[in-house]
Amino acid sequence: MHPKLLNTALAVDEIMHHDISPLCAADIRDQLQKRFAYLSGGRGQDGSPVITFPDYPAFGDVPDQDFQNVMTYLTSIPSLQDAGIGFILVIDRRQDRWTSVKASILRIAASFPANLQLVLVLRPTGFFQRTLSDLAFRFNRDDFKMKVPVIMLSSVPELHGYIDKSQLTEDLGGTLAYCHSRWLRHRTAIESFALLVKQTAQMLQTFGTELAETELPNDVQSTSSVLLAHTEKKDRAKEDMRLALVEGRRVLESIHEPLARSPDQSPNQDQLDSQSTVHRLLAQLNETEAAFDEFWAKHQQKLEQCLQLRHFEQDFREVKSALDVLAQKVTTFTDVGNSLAHVQHLLKDLTGFEEKSSAAVQRARTLSQEGERLIEHKHYAVDSIRPKCHELRHLCDQFAADVERRRGLLGKSLELHGLLEASMKWCDEGIYLLASQPVDKCQSQDGAEAALQELERFLETGAENKIQELSKIFQDYEPILTKDLLEHVQRVFQKQESVEEMFHRRQASLKKLAAKQTRPVQPVAPRPEALTKSPCPSPGIRRGSENHSSEGSALRRGPYRRAKSEVSEGRQGRGGSTGDEESLAVLRRHVMKELLDTERVYVEELLCVLEGYAAEMDNPLMTHLISTGLQNKKDILFGNMEEIYHFHNRIFLRELENYTDCPELVGRCFLERMEEFQIYEKYCQNKPRSESLWRQCSDCPFFQECQKKLDHKLSLDSYLLKPVQRITKYQLLLKEMLKYSKSCEGAEDLQEALSSILGILKAVNDSMHLIAITGYEGNLSDLGRLLMQGSFSVWTDHKRGHAKVKDLARFKPMQRHLFLHEKAVLFCKRREENGEGYEKAPSYSYKQSLNMTAVGITENVKGDAKKFEIWYNAREEVYIIQAPTPEIKAAWVSEIRKVLTSQLQACREASQHRALEQSQSLPLPTPAGTSPSKASTRNIKKLEERKTDPLSLEGYGGPTPQQRAPEKGKGWSKTSHPSETPEDNDGWSSTEEPVNSSDAEEEGRAGPGKLVPGRYTVTRLDEKGVSDVLALRSGDEVELVQEGDEGLWCVRNLSSGVEGWVPARSLSTLLCQGGPVGCLSSPESSAGSAVLSPSSSCSESCTAALADLQG
Repeated sequence: MHPKLLNTALAVDEIMHHDISPLCAADIRDQLQKRFAYLSGGRGQDGSPVITFPDYPAFGDVPDQDFQNVMTYLTSIPSLQDAGIGFILVIDRRQDRWTSVKASILRIAASFPANLQLVLVLRPTGFFQRTLSDLAFRFNRDDFKMKVPVIMLSSVPELHGYIDKSQLTEDLGGTLAYCHSRWLRHRTAIESFALLVKQTAQMLQTFGTELAETELPNDVQSTSSVLLAHTEKKDRAKEDMRLALVEGRRVLESIHEPLARSPDQSPNQDQLDSQSTVHRLLAQLNETEAAFDEFWAKHQQKLEQCLQLRHFEQDFREVKSALDVLAQKVTTFTDVGNSLAHVQHLLKDLTGFEEKSSAAVQRARTLSQEGERLIEHKHYAVDSIRPKCHELRHLCDQFAADVERRRGLLGKSLELHGLLEASMKWCDEGIYLLASQPVDKCQSQDGAEAALQELERFLETGAENKIQELSKIFQDYEPILTKDLLEHVQRVFQKQESVEEMFHRRQASLKKLAAKQTRPVQPVAPRPEALTKSPCPSPGIRRGSENHSSEGSALRRGPYRRAKSEVSEGRQGRGGSTGDEESLAVLRRHVMKELLDTERVYVEELLCVLEGYAAEMDNPLMTHLISTGLQNKKDILFGNMEEIYHFHNRIFLRELENYTDCPELVGRCFLERMEEFQIYEKYCQNKPRSESLWRQCSDCPFFQECQKKLDHKLSLDSYLLKPVQRITKYQLLLKEMLKYSKSCEGAEDLQEALSSILGILKAVNDSMHLIAITGYEGNLSDLGRLLMQGSFSVWTDHKRGHAKVKDLARFKPMQRHLFLHEKAVLFCKRREENGEGYEKAPSYSYKQSLNMTAVGITENVKGDAKKFEIWYNAREEVYIIQAPTPEIKAAWVSEIRKVLTSQLQACREASQHRALEQSQSLPLPTPAGTSPSKASTRNIKKLEERKTDPLSLEGYGGPTPQQRAPEKGKGWSKTSHPSETPEDNDGWSSTEEPVNSSDAEEEGRAGPGKLVPGRYTVTRLDEKGVSDVLALRSGDEVELVQEGDEGLWCVRNLSSGVEGWVPARSLSTLLCQGGPVGCLSSPESSAGSAVLSPSSSCSESCTAALADLQG
């Protein structure tokens, strides 16, 4: 603390003589007001102060303590110099008696606290009292033993001989102006001001001590609070000092006031002393204020520097943390890319990362500069600031170096992948060139030479596009050569060598053809008929070659990024078939390249949407742009797009790239990941909600700002449609790949993958319809898998029980949307919604449902090939269904038949359980070569096991193509057209016995011995050869697929999947004996060999079987 602040209080005491006498006028105001003694301000000839004791009759009654206090106070007022000379006492006792004079003198002599120079006594004026006082004073002189002489004066003029009249008051015959009350006011004011100065000094001293002892906080908030609190206290102290100065000036003016009224009157010494005292107090106050200001300036500077330091330290921690995060992220950029496009994407990501991190780096550099400025301005914490500045510069430089090093590696990777892409493109074009050269034209010398020149011209382009030295590649690109990339480089180089070898072999062949010497032939005029027999290429061949070349050119112009070694390289030495195989291989590679290119673009677009839109919805800086209706609805708008992105980016894309070498095997990749594709069902189910939200908020400024940042020409809704478009794109690419891979190893997998993708599309489409059903109180999942769904016209014809009046006769059909599940069929009413896009999607009001355990069907209805019947509870309720097309009807009838057949089979298994245990019958082995087409049978069996049909998005399955029959080129027919199928015995049920089928009686019966396509059960095994061919046993279910020539039927054993051609006569023996032809089961058949007819049920047999099981 400043030393002057410590000494101010002592200086005030010294000025006011409080160090000698601490009494103040305010303390003894009542005693002073009695005026039994006063200090008029007069001086003796040597400057000694004059204290006057006026005539005061009650002087003897003044208490000793009061007298002592007044004497002490009066003697403390003059300066120490004047008081050191000694006081002159003037005792006026002219109106008193000698006894009082004596008592007064003795009292003063006994208790006067200061030095005395002279005592002047005006004795009583009466004759008797004056005579008495002379005698008494003469005889009692020894009683007044005082250190100073006591002079008895008889009159005032005598007094003037000792003290000048100008130093005496008017009552003593002098001219000195004196007002006791005014003197008392001045003294009180001066002392009050002195006390105020002292208190102010003490307050400043305490405040200064507090400031000096304050510990500097360690955080910004506390430092700011301390600085604010100290500033407020300083302002209050300054205000107190200002008020003290105002008070001092007012006191000084009150002292000058009498003199201003009487300019001729000169101030007495006491007045001069009072003015001097006030001036000294004001000077002391000014010095104190200046000292405090100086101290405060230093303290304030220290607090401000502390606040600057705390801000610097806080910013340093934040910036360093940000730089550490950036440095950590840089270390994660280890991927050097696996293709040219991938490297370009990585470079783009690196550039974007550098742009995003530039703000943090710039902030770090700015903070370092601020630290340097603090050091230049003599900050007290230089030792703490300078190391932090150095660390910030080091981190910035290190980050820039890491990014630049990373960019250099990616640049090398980009260069290497460019070389590999160029080499691969050169190889592909070379393979295509070899495949596209017409063989017939190369047989002539000119054609061989032309082809040879074409090959040479192409080989000349290899200097720019080929990898020249593999060792140089390893040396130049060693820092980026990962294991996978190294293998890729080696494969490309091997492929390049293989292509060059192919060219060299082709060149050798062409050179031999070009070098052949044609034998000399005598020119003769050809006969006219010879012109028609001259060999020439077939127009069809030429046209096909030209079309192939055109197609290859179009494919070559198609965009692609990367291809690896060809799986067809091992087929180079296969003679004339090499060109066709190479052409198909090129086409497969182009399809694979398109699949990979579009997959990478798709992944990039998903990432762009997730980062540019979805992530920005959580950005606090963008919150003000998001409308109220859009807040907290990110999951609705984007669905599970993030899940789809991670699946494709982390798994599917990488696995697809593994099949670049063998594109014909890519079907395996789809089959292995088919379960993961179910995530699209969730996305498509959410799409209507997402579309509705977009319609409501599409004009939100948030979307416009994000689209502007991403520089997208299309709005967000176009990108939200990408997953739907992508899942439908796969089946097109798989069809193309299958088209060029029919003779390859992976053809079956491609076919199965295509069927599975189509099944997923159907499931997605069905699920979007299911979620639109309203009014169904149960759980739709309890109804089993949704098999089919579609819209139909429905008539009702309820023949039993009570029906609603409106259902008794319906001439106008109801429009119903049917949902066929494994356990029930649902009837719903389709309701179109208003709106656009997905908001226009229909909803379905639930009307009723039929349990499949009580359902039967009549496949054909007279008069309309598009109608069929669904009846319930033995035709108590009959629903006539009209499909939009006969194909849709056939698909539905087939699917319902499968459901009923599976139910019937379950009943049979229950009833046959005991019989099968007793008979212990074993299936006969299947002889080799009995199937019309072994490969076809295997494919059909495989498809049966997988139960995967290529169903369309309309909700019904197309007819499954069948095998060709071996006789006379007859082919397997599709499912029989309803108009071609007899209209008798076409009812199917799993709840009624054949003898109870109403359709058998109402619709009529087939002619004798007439077989129709359908499913039957084997009742006997009389025909040993037939049973051996088809591996039949009693109770097996077979399907009559197609009637061929010469009375043969194509029959499929549904239990084993074996197919064969069987005479119709043998079928009649196997499938039926006795009884009408329309009922292909025998009444005498045992319970273990119950037969399914085209119009059959199993309620009684099932009931009996269940009763047996329960028993």
